[in-house]
Amino acid sequence: MAEADLQPGLVVAGHGRHVWVETSDGERRICHPRGKKNATVVGDEVLWKASEDEGTIEKVQPRRNLLYRQDEIRTKMFAANLDLVLILIAAEPEFSEQQLARALIAAEAEGIPALIALNKQDLGEPFSRAWDKLAPYRAMGYNVLPLALNPGNPQEASTDHVGLHALLSHMHGKKTLVLGPSGSGKSTLINCLLPDADVLTNSISTALNSGKHTTTSTTLYWLDAAHRTGVMDSPGFQEFGLAHIAPQDLASWMPDIRAHAQDCKFYNCTHLHEPGCGVISALKSDVSPHGISANRYAIYSTLHAELSQKRY
Repeated sequence: MAEADLQPGLVVAGHGRHVWVETSDGERRICHPRGKKNATVVGDEVLWKASEDEGTIEKVQPRRNLLYRQDEIRTKMFAANLDLVLILIAAEPEFSEQQLARALIAAEAEGIPALIALNKQDLGEPFSRAWDKLAPYRAMGYNVLPLALNPGNPQEASTDHVGLHALLSHMHGKKTLVLGPSGSGKSTLINCLLPDADVLTNSISTALNSGKHTTTSTTLYWLDAAHRTGVMDSPGFQEFGLAHIAPQDLASWMPDIRAHAQDCKFYNCTHLHEPGCGVISALKSDVSPHGISANRYAIYSTLHAELSQKRY
């Protein structure tokens, strides 16, 4: 079939092998990928063919990027063609720096800019501790925004509208994936940005015959009538596998490690034990404000060991 006979579209939601494709004129239609090679993820640009009241995806256009996590058993794809990854964490329950680092590494490896938002600013001392914990990430150049979202009623005065305004300025004109562990406030954030999100997700679930909606897959919502600013909800996670990252490439995707790896004596330095290692020197030195924190180096060491294990 000639491509001229196909229509362009954007995948905005999915459930199993059913996906919801938005056409160039803003209409949405249920489509089914033709064969495994045309399997899709939210954010994919596709070419599709109408068939009665549904459609068939005939081709997935080349992706600019694809954010995913992978362990030895399976791969979980979040979304494609992203402009920004928003990693939402909270002061309580205490977030895992290991999981934060893993998500940032996955984004770095795909060349996707990342933004960190720390929720529950209203908690005082717990928030201050969490904010201090993020100091190395601010030093690396990541934007870190404070938030205080009200899960009861996003429209109440107690909701942090100043923080939301700052967040929206970063998201303007971009397709942003909201990523974070369960309990961080992702659903609350989506409802703050889009008060009718529940109505939309229920309509998606009904259309895709997926029953009562729970966030088990990614969904794209537009925040403007022009469909230029979009936010993608995603499932919560407790683990974030990086089996697709080669151990020798790990330092390249950690900005604080990468900054000092160029000072190593050996080109194939693992930054674990070699003499003349710029990374180890930066770790030992407490003079430079751009050094490497003990926690960050421990994360690097743990991940390097994990990724170096033989896979069966």
